[in-house]
Amino acid sequence: MSLDERRLDFRRVHRAPVALVFECLTTPSHLAAFWGPEGCTTPEDSIVVDLRPGGAFHADMVFGGGAHVAPMRAVYDLVEPPSRLGWTEPENGMRTEVQLAQLDDGTTEVITTLIDPPPGFESPDARRGFETSLDRMVAYTAEVGSTSR
Repeated sequence: MSLDERRLDFRRVHRAPVALVFECLTTPSHLAAFWGPEGCTTPEDSIVVDLRPGGAFHADMVFGGGAHVAPMRAVYDLVEPPSRLGWTEPENGMRTEVQLAQLDDGTTEVITTLIDPPPGFESPDARRGFETSLDRMVAYTAEVGSTSR
């Protein structure tokens, strides 16, 4: 790790088993339900998941009813089901690492680390937006987890 590397860590606990949380992070039909900050939609047909090191991970976040589309294009560089996932966005150089751990009470801890986020991503508004996407996932996995039992 270089001295100038910047890291942002986010922790969430999901009321769902680790295998289901990993599945939600790697399946387009699940990702479409929560990917992106509050106020956006992510059409399932815009999501590409080629779940292997070197595989593509794409998603288009749509804002304002289609007035603005924010494409996310990444390449997986770490795939270790169901405990670790990582990808890099070549356009801005940001790397995302996700670590999942089953807790004793049956919930799943997810630590999401953003490494070298682009300028502006560390602003309070950008962080709040990113955190809403994590919160959307927590709500979604709780809903899916309760119906799969």
